[in-house]
Amino acid sequence: MATETSQTTEQERAAYLMDAQTKALKLFEEIEQSIVRPGVSEKQLSDEIHELGAKRYDVKTHWHKRVIRSGPNTLFPYAENPPDRVLQPDDIVFVDLGPVFEAWEADFGRTFVLGNDPIKAKLRDTLEPLWEQVKSRFQANPDITGEELYQIVCDLAKESGWEFGNSHAGHLVGQFPHERIAGDKVEYYITKGSQKPMRRTGKDGQQLHWILEVHLVDTARQIGGFYEQLLTVD
Repeated sequence: MATETSQTTEQERAAYLMDAQTKALKLFEEIEQSIVRPGVSEKQLSDEIHELGAKRYDVKTHWHKRVIRSGPNTLFPYAENPPDRVLQPDDIVFVDLGPVFEAWEADFGRTFVLGNDPIKAKLRDTLEPLWEQVKSRFQANPDITGEELYQIVCDLAKESGWEFGNSHAGHLVGQFPHERIAGDKVEYYITKGSQKPMRRTGKDGQQLHWILEVHLVDTARQIGGFYEQLLTVD
């Protein structure tokens, strides 16, 4: 079990966050192999994911709503709540979860393609390399702000032939519950107006940790893809 934040060193905090992400990765591998399939609704898929996480990984809570989007619903960012939809044999699907493992938050998103549509496969396969490009730009600039990184994400999305599909590209993450983010606290997001350096300490004097999200969309084809994980811990 994690210790209290005030007693946890920076190295320990990073290790707890990485351990939570490693567990999330294993959960997502099982989701892809055994749960994501045609003929099931997004809501049913969400319920099955919740049951799997509880039984196999002792996940008692998720710090944000479980997001499962398929087909045209993949155009919608997190804040939206599109109508429930049944997965089709040729769908593109993304899953965005915030499971809490032993008091430490993960925030993890991946995209899956059902069938053999080459455009959907291309979109899925663009996500991780683009995410890595953004991370490289983040690492190259010690003073980068959330606004600057958001612009980089949008520019790289356009260069890769897609559009960026959200008003932000990530946020804080930490020990559960991390500092609640009010709607006007843009400095806690990777977004326009977030003008403080991302590498800074929080109210507790400890280093802030960030999640980077990449949401690419093709509005003409009504498809989108999503990829997210820890930005500040390797």
